[in-house]
Amino acid sequence: QQMLKFECQYLNGTKQVKYLMKYIYNRDQMLHFDSDVGHYVADTPLVEPDVKYWNSQPDILEDERTAVDSFCRHNYEVVTPFTVERR
Repeated sequence: QQMLKFECQYLNGTKQVKYLMKYIYNRDQMLHFDSDVGHYVADTPLVEPDVKYWNSQPDILEDERTAVDSFCRHNYEVVTPFTVERR
C-alpha cells in the first residue's frame, strides 16, 4: 500500500506558507519534500538513491518548490471564502 500526502501549513494567511509532500509505503514514511528545506529528504536508507537522483534534477526540484504558490496559496484563495470567512 502506497500513499502520497500533500500538506500546506499556513501562518498569517498566505504570508508564511510551508508545503510538505510525504511518500508513505506500508504505513512508513519513506521520503518527504519540505519547501523550507527545498529538496527531498530520505527518511529510510532504502530510498536514498532515488532521493539523490531527484535532488540532482533541477526541473523536478523546481516543480516541488513552486507548489507553495501553485498548490498552497492557490487553494487558500479558493477555499477561504467558504471556510474562514463563513460564520
